[in-house]
Parts: sequence; structure tokens; C-alpha cells
Amino acid sequence: MTEIDKLLRDLAHPGAPLELLVLLGCLGLAWGLCWLTGRKQPPESVWFGRAVIDGLLFPLLALLFTYSARYLVAEYQRVVLLKVAVPVLVSLAGIRLLARVGAAAFPNSGVARLGERLFSWLAWIAAVLWIVGALPAVMAEMDSIQFAFGKSRVSLLSLLQGFLSSGIVLVLVLWISAVLERRILRQTVNDLSLRKVAANVTRAVLLLLGLLFALSAVGVDLTALSVLGGALGVGLGFGLQKLAANYISGFVILAERSLRIGDTIKVDTFEGEVIDIKTRYTLIRATNGRESIVPNEKLITERIENLSLADPRLLVTTEVTVGYESDVDAVQRILVNSALACSRVLHDPEPVARLAKLGADGLEFSLLFWINDPANGQLNVRSEINLAMLKALRAAGIDIPYPQRVVHLNRHSREGGNPGRPGSPPSRG
Repeated sequence: MTEIDKLLRDLAHPGAPLELLVLLGCLGLAWGLCWLTGRKQPPESVWFGRAVIDGLLFPLLALLFTYSARYLVAEYQRVVLLKVAVPVLVSLAGIRLLARVGAAAFPNSGVARLGERLFSWLAWIAAVLWIVGALPAVMAEMDSIQFAFGKSRVSLLSLLQGFLSSGIVLVLVLWISAVLERRILRQTVNDLSLRKVAANVTRAVLLLLGLLFALSAVGVDLTALSVLGGALGVGLGFGLQKLAANYISGFVILAERSLRIGDTIKVDTFEGEVIDIKTRYTLIRATNGRESIVPNEKLITERIENLSLADPRLLVTTEVTVGYESDVDAVQRILVNSALACSRVLHDPEPVARLAKLGADGLEFSLLFWINDPANGQLNVRSEINLAMLKALRAAGIDIPYPQRVVHLNRHSREGGNPGRPGSPPSRG
């Protein structure tokens, strides 16, 4: 008789209905406690998730109640179903922990979802082997498979245990860093850029400490990492110097706050708002919707115009030409009033209209005004003011002249003379 047949026969024992009722009661009690405590929790909570049973707390409570009920029921009858439920709930708790922490630390990462699926398969396979009683034999077989690394030999079981322990430690570290960022940094650090650099540094330090702790728990000699660290430093210095420069520049930008998220900057000929500052690059979005990915090293080593660093106000200029017979004072009042009628134009400093040039076609005026929201665009506010100026000038009867050219006709040319030179006598035939 196989192990599965034996398990199916044991599940059909007379006390199975009672075990089923006890298991359902444990699951219902866990669900009720989660529902009472998690109704007002945010959807990104690791404990509760988007739904009541979607977080980590439900399988943990169900595991606790089921494990306790297993020993209570064992005092009166044979226990089979509750024993089967324990490894299932253990696997579910591990999967929920990895899924919720991965979603909190890496919200839109495909690699995190792939790791979650891989761990889910391993967890359910381990649960099935545990249930059918084949897990000790599989572990013994894995322990017999040896790999040679120099003078030392490592079994496949040791490698798998080290991988799992390292993964658990790193997941817990990511969870702690996400909690620190959400609960502490968001409340204590108001500046978005400073909060981001603090979160990045905290996560990097915790990941490093967690990795060292996991390697030490597996049995890796950490003194051997000094040689690896030296080789890695040489590799970064020669082969990865550009990549390392971009990462270091990202931390420098976030630390010294020369560029902040929300600033309007101009890099070469591209102007836009800083949307995000990553550790390797900075994302800039123009007013027309185009986005530019700029390496952080470029923002450190080259000249960058930050239109919002000292003062978010921006000077905008528009021009108009009127006829020479126009009243200059009246034109200036119309231009200034047209600018003041726009809600985005600042009243302090107030708009000014200047006679910029005595042009060939008329009097050329320049209207100068200030706005404090350049991220919302300049062309739209300039268009609104131009329309207001056009209506006001037409209402006041002020002419906006077309380009004019004066053509002089030579008298001798009209009489059939030589058109090649003014004043030349008529040609004789």
C-alpha cells in the first residue's frame, strides 16, 4: 500500500467529521479576528493585504489555532485531518509573507512576481511531501548529493537550506525597511527627495546586514569575503566605473538636494519637471508629455539650469507690433491689463510693457510677466494673454499692421529706357 492510499484510508476514520468541524472553526475564528482588526488597514498592509484573507495574519492565526486544536483533539480521538492542515497552512503563510513583502517593497516588479511563483511551487511541493510522509526520505537523498568546492564538500540539502534561510532573512529585511519608510520616514521627513535618499540608504544597509547574517547562519566564513570585496572594488574601478559613477551621483544629488522632485530644470535643450530620481538616472517630463531619462553623472558633471532652485517664479515674454500712429501709453495699459486678467500671472512683481524697438512695420512692444507654476506650461498662458491683447487692441481701434514694403518705379523704365541703371539715357535703335 502506498503512502497516498494509507493517507486516504486514515482520512476516512470515524472521527474525521469532528476534525473537519474543528478545522472549519479554527479557520472561521482566524477570519473573524482578521476582519475585526483589519477593516481600516491600508491595502498595502503586509498583515491584512487587499482582502481579509489576503495578508499574512490569517494563515498565521489559522496555523496557531489548528496546531493547538490538534493536541486538544488528540486527547480524545485519532488526529489525521488536522495534521494535514498544518503543513498546508505553513506553506500558505510562507507564500503570503513573500507575496505581501514583495508587493510592498517592489510594487511593479516582474522579478518579484517570478520569485513569488517559484517559491509557491517549492512550498506546495514541500507541503505535499510532508503530508505523504516522503519529506524525510527526500531530505536524506538530497543530503547524500555532494558538491566539491575546493577542499570542502557541500550537500544539496545544505545549499537549499542556505538558500531558504537567506531568502527568509532578506524578505524580513525588506519588510522592516518598508515599514520604516511608511511609518517613520513619511511622518518625520517632509522633503520628498530627502525621504527617498533616507529610504534607499536604510534599505541598502539593512540588506547588507541581512545578507551577512544569512551567510553567517549558513556557515560561510565571512573573512573570505574580504578578498571578494577587494576584487569587486577593482572591478568597479575599471569595468563598472560609469555605472558606479551614476549610482554615486544619484546619492549625491539626493543628499545635497541640488535637484529635487518637482523642480523644473533644463538639460541641454530639454526642459521639464523632475518626476523621479533613481539611484542610476533621473526622469524628466516635459510639458508636452515627453519623458527623458538622464544619467545622474550628467547632472553632476555638466551645467544644468534649475528654474526652481532659488525661486520657482519664471519670467515669460510675449511681443506685439502696432502702428506708428498708435498711442504708446494706451498700448502699454492694454498690454498690462491683458496680463493681469490671466489668473496664472503674478501681481507681484507686476507685468510691464516696454517699447522694445522702432521696427520697419511698426512699434514693437514686449510684455514681460511672471508665473510661479512653470510645470503647468508656458505656451498656454502666453496664448491666453495674446488673445486678450488682440481683443483689447481691436476694441480700442489700435492697428496691428501687416508687413509693408515700398516699391519705387524708375521714370525711364516706364518710358522704355534702359532698366539696368537709374538715370541712363534711352537706348537708341
